[in-house]
Amino acid sequence: MNSQRIWRIGLTGGIGSGKSTVAGLLARHGAAVIDADAISRSVTATGGRAIAAIAQAFGPQMVGPDGAMDRQAMRDRIFQDVQAKRQLEAIIHPLVSQITAEQAQHALDTGHRCLVFDVPLLVESGERWRRQVDRVLVVDCSTDTQRQRVMARNGLPVQDIDRIITQQASRAQRLACADVVIANESLNLLELEAQVSQVAADFGL
Repeated sequence: MNSQRIWRIGLTGGIGSGKSTVAGLLARHGAAVIDADAISRSVTATGGRAIAAIAQAFGPQMVGPDGAMDRQAMRDRIFQDVQAKRQLEAIIHPLVSQITAEQAQHALDTGHRCLVFDVPLLVESGERWRRQVDRVLVVDCSTDTQRQRVMARNGLPVQDIDRIITQQASRAQRLACADVVIANESLNLLELEAQVSQVAADFGL
């Protein structure tokens, strides 16, 4: 691959796949990692860019004493009103896109030639994310491995983990969207680092 070009890579994977570890390893190779999930959380946190619009659209009771969105109150509202979910997304998604673009431009201005967009729900978002990246990199493992890792990491009961897994795209759906796959089934950290190093080299890192 041409090491002089600028690459925009969409990184995704199911819960427990090791996606965050891969993102960190790519950053060590010199990629600029832009975390869409962190950006989404930031706009509804204290002082976040979405807070004023949320208060205006849903009422001041949706903003807690700390100035952040009251997530439980919003979950309850969305559960009762499907339109409220679309209304919230209409506030949050443009802001996430704006901040993502700002971070990407800053990365380019500071000399990065490989931008990695860490997007947990990239496949679920359809074309919204796919059309913004050159390649989709999927970190893949079996559902059993996902369960084992999340239980060890978070101590969640199996039924809670399975509920999260069923809310995400299936393994087959992610693989169908993948241009590059890192198979993180039974790798130790050194073996995973070797796979990531090869992928990084392919993108000029």
